[in-house]
Amino acid sequence: QVQLVESGGGLVQAGGSLRLSCAASVGTLSRYAMAWFRQAPGKEREFAAAIAVSSGRRIYADSVKGQFTISRDNAKNTVYLQMNNLRPEDTAVYYCAAAMSTTQAMGGVIDFWGQGTQVTVSS
Repeated sequence: QVQLVESGGGLVQAGGSLRLSCAASVGTLSRYAMAWFRQAPGKEREFAAAIAVSSGRRIYADSVKGQFTISRDNAKNTVYLQMNNLRPEDTAVYYCAAAMSTTQAMGGVIDFWGQGTQVTVSS
């Protein structure tokens, strides 16, 4: 069992940056690929980024490629999402997720979800 807790969301102006964190309050992340998803108002939840256990493989949705960076620190049991040059269309609830592989994460096959953290980008 893994319980994920996201933090770092908030209100930021367009062009600004935020770094989201996801820590395991119960269990360990080191055996899982980790991912970030987001859900904008009135839209379905969508995949944003994923990282393999060893950080050797990282994949990104086309919509965030070059703008977001996913990383992890297994010693700290934490995964991060650095978001730069934020735009109003990045406004969403961001969810951390654990999966058995980056491929499964990208396909939405998720073992554990966090509760989400709100990111709001003002124009």
